Amino acid sequence: MTPRDFHLHDGKKGAALALRVTPRASKNEIVEVLSDGTVKVHLTAPPVEGKANEALLKFLSDILDVPLSHLDIVAGAGGRDKLVAVTDMDAGTLHKKIVEHIS
Repeated sequence: MTPRDFHLHDGKKGAALALRVTPRASKNEIVEVLSDGTVKVHLTAPPVEGKANEALLKFLSDILDVPLSHLDIVAGAGGRDKLVAVTDMDAGTLHKKIVEHIS
């Protein structure tokens, strides 16, 4: 077997955000940061046909003050625990903005 050729490229720069989402809540809010660093979020949207994921990205776009194009659910799109990539934002800034919006 011969080795495959591959090309390295620059990736997007940013931070990752671990989330635990509760859909069908009374309001959209960041509730708390759990001991493992996961951010607990409540959303009013139901978990059907991607509505909760759309609502999550819109909510995060608003509170982080970034365009929707800078957010991407990279893991957990079908479950409560999600990993969201935030392009062009360092982890320190991301953490500060999340903490400022805890209800």
